[in-house]
Amino acid sequence: MTDRPGRFITLEGGEGGGKSTQARRLAAALEGAAGEILLTREPGGSPGAEQIRGLLVDGEVRRWDAITETFLHFAARRDHLVNMVLPALARGAWVISDRFADSTMAYQGYGHGVDRDAIAELYRICVGDLKPDLTLILDLPVAAGLARAVGRGGGEDRYERMDVAFHERLRQGFLEIARREPDRCAVIDAARSEDEVHAQIIAAVRERLALPSAT
Repeated sequence: MTDRPGRFITLEGGEGGGKSTQARRLAAALEGAAGEILLTREPGGSPGAEQIRGLLVDGEVRRWDAITETFLHFAARRDHLVNMVLPALARGAWVISDRFADSTMAYQGYGHGVDRDAIAELYRICVGDLKPDLTLILDLPVAAGLARAVGRGGGEDRYERMDVAFHERLRQGFLEIARREPDRCAVIDAARSEDEVHAQIIAAVRERLALPSAT
């Protein structure tokens, strides 16, 4: 575990896995047990990054090629880090982010086929040595996730409208990331009920980050 006073938790996974809901529930559960909590998201989380978010999640599926998408995600990430995440961690806050860099590796690397070493190099340039203390990968079958995503509405559906083969590749990408970094990543069965998923997440936080008072 890092010596940094704050803790950095990310929630990852494909469409419809319930990341936003579970991020909110985790933040509420940790309130009072972990001091200050910053609940944020990617792409977005800071004013500049939120402007870039609109370019990525709205519009036609083929609006950008895969490399352009990758650069846009890292531009948003850098702004988010500089203005939100790093200051929060420095003052000892716990940061909970709905998506982070694993999404770029899964979506643009595994999903779209961008060179993964190039993505790793962009991570080094834009993020440096920082890694999440715990990454919760919410996994469920693609068909179930897309059905949930369509049912929630609300726009921002550019990635949801990509073909099923793309979503299968990114699901396998997330699982490969978890296999490669088991000390950082915990795979959560997101096909279960909302309460059951929350219970899995709390168990992972207790085990990995030694926070026995989280409920």
